[in-house]
Amino acid sequence: MDKAAIGNARFFSRTGPHPLAVVAQAACGAAPELDLLIEGMAPLQVAGPNEVSFLDNRRLASALKKTLAGAVIVHPDMQAWVPAGTVSILTDEPHVGWAHVAALFHPVPPVAPGIHPSAIVAESAVVDPSTEVGPMCVIEAGAEIGPGCRIGPCVVIGSGVVIGRDCRIGAHASLSYALLGARVYVYPGARIGQEGFGFALTKSGFLTAPQLGRVVLETMSRWAPIRRLTGDLREIR
Repeated sequence: MDKAAIGNARFFSRTGPHPLAVVAQAACGAAPELDLLIEGMAPLQVAGPNEVSFLDNRRLASALKKTLAGAVIVHPDMQAWVPAGTVSILTDEPHVGWAHVAALFHPVPPVAPGIHPSAIVAESAVVDPSTEVGPMCVIEAGAEIGPGCRIGPCVVIGSGVVIGRDCRIGAHASLSYALLGARVYVYPGARIGQEGFGFALTKSGFLTAPQLGRVVLETMSRWAPIRRLTGDLREIR
């Protein structure tokens, strides 16, 4: 892997260096109390003495044994394979720990609250003041958008659509007849709730049947329950 391409500064912001204790805490792991600064993260094969790596696959044990990483996130069962010069950060879920550490070094850019001047928002739509609405968006009547959301450029949010808190709607996406819970990510260009293929075949051709369904998107989470702007999302199904 090309090390220069890891966390390219052109595209990804970066924090640090972070003390070993902070990195271990982010990984929800345990590490010895050492005065070690971790400057970044890298794969086992290319990580250096000031970088952290991880292993969650026993088939890569040979790479772990040869790594020059300053610290490595591993399951306790794999600690014996960690070289003497590398610090073990022990956790039962190394891959989850790695994801948290990645978020520590490369945090997601914060939401910039406000509605772009080029966006069109219906008077009856409700947009939380802490949400970011990008340029050229259309938010139709009766739509509700919760706090902390980021609505990308050229997004269309149809009448009556409900979007819970901390959602991310990618550029050029469109949502209609949909109820979204908290922390839902709709990728750029996605079409949620659009008409399906319901039609009847008649002597004069195809006859489109009314599409009367809706879409409910929720995240599976062990944390806070998914709620609508007011009340539980389940109450409006």
